[in-house]
Amino acid sequence: MTYLSRIRINPLRRDSRDLLANPRAMRSTVLHGVPDHPLDERVLWRLDSDNPYRPMLFVLTRSKPDWTHLVETAGWPDADGEHAVVADYTPLLSRLSVGDRYAFRLTASPVQNTSTPTKPTAAQSERRARGDRRSFRIGHRTAAAQLGWFLERTQRWGFQIPDARMDTPAAGLQQHEDAVQVPGSEVRVIARNRHSFGKGDTEARARDDKSVVVHTATFEGQLEVTEVELFTQHLLQGIGPSKAYGCGLLTLAPLESH
Repeated sequence: MTYLSRIRINPLRRDSRDLLANPRAMRSTVLHGVPDHPLDERVLWRLDSDNPYRPMLFVLTRSKPDWTHLVETAGWPDADGEHAVVADYTPLLSRLSVGDRYAFRLTASPVQNTSTPTKPTAAQSERRARGDRRSFRIGHRTAAAQLGWFLERTQRWGFQIPDARMDTPAAGLQQHEDAVQVPGSEVRVIARNRHSFGKGDTEARARDDKSVVVHTATFEGQLEVTEVELFTQHLLQGIGPSKAYGCGLLTLAPLESH
């Protein structure tokens, strides 16, 4: 089976601030919620911070998770309401069919492979000086490039973006002042971020000052399913690189009937 979880995060707590600032720390905490061999299954997660006072963590797992530890250390354990909702994903997967349309959201890490970076870093220059001719994986940094990366790949992910202008957000999705949209296309970038964090624990970072850098873009809009098997595969396995660090989880919402 497959489960989609939604967990409320309290940003005012000390443990929460650490998790919100460090994708590596969040990944570790997420994996602690999967009881059976978390490293043997693909675990996808995404942090939505539309409301900075009430961020939401979404997690997709094959095993049924337990988020008690996360609620107690970084959530709202004494407040009313649902702290962690765990839903069976199977009914959604079983009813997918070609032509279905959904509202969607995806945080991804759009990248390109190039052997000639425009502004090589010190590490990249050192690699070239050693005679290493392998290409470099570099994150796209502009909204236009990130949207281009996304739109060029939707068919290989089993869906397409409808050719219709999205004057208002897709049903259930929030308006964002800084959103960047392709004219005539039902997709836009609502957030872009650069994350930089250490490769390991404090002692390891003291020995090696190199860090992991991930450029992310959050896309939302409408999609139409074109190949069910391919689409299902990417729903379960994720889209693009940096899946361990909060990228790749595509979530769906029904569209309102007009």
